[in-house]
Amino acid sequence: LLLREYLLSGEVSEAEHCLRELEVPHFHHELVYEAVVMVLEGSGEGPVAMMVTLLKVLWETGLVTLDQMNRGFQRVYEELGDISLDVPLAHGLLERLVELCFHRGIITRALRDACPAR
Repeated sequence: LLLREYLLSGEVSEAEHCLRELEVPHFHHELVYEAVVMVLEGSGEGPVAMMVTLLKVLWETGLVTLDQMNRGFQRVYEELGDISLDVPLAHGLLERLVELCFHRGIITRALRDACPAR
């Protein structure tokens, strides 16, 4: 719900505030996972850019740690075969998202390189 509301409003500070209020930092990797899956299942460039921006802010503020970022992306990597059944273009979308995140300093080179190739 937090991510859907963010995509509708575009208010990064409100999404950050809501995440802090939830007080469940041990589940922040789940937010990363859901954000990536939402991009893969969405359409258009808007959600991609918006999620990259949100992940960047959450990373820079420390709300999402390196481990949480890695766990979220790794789970998408592991489930990409299943996701691709519903979203045939998921591989290409994920590769593009991963590159954007890497270039914005959100994920590490190792995580980028771990992205499954087609």
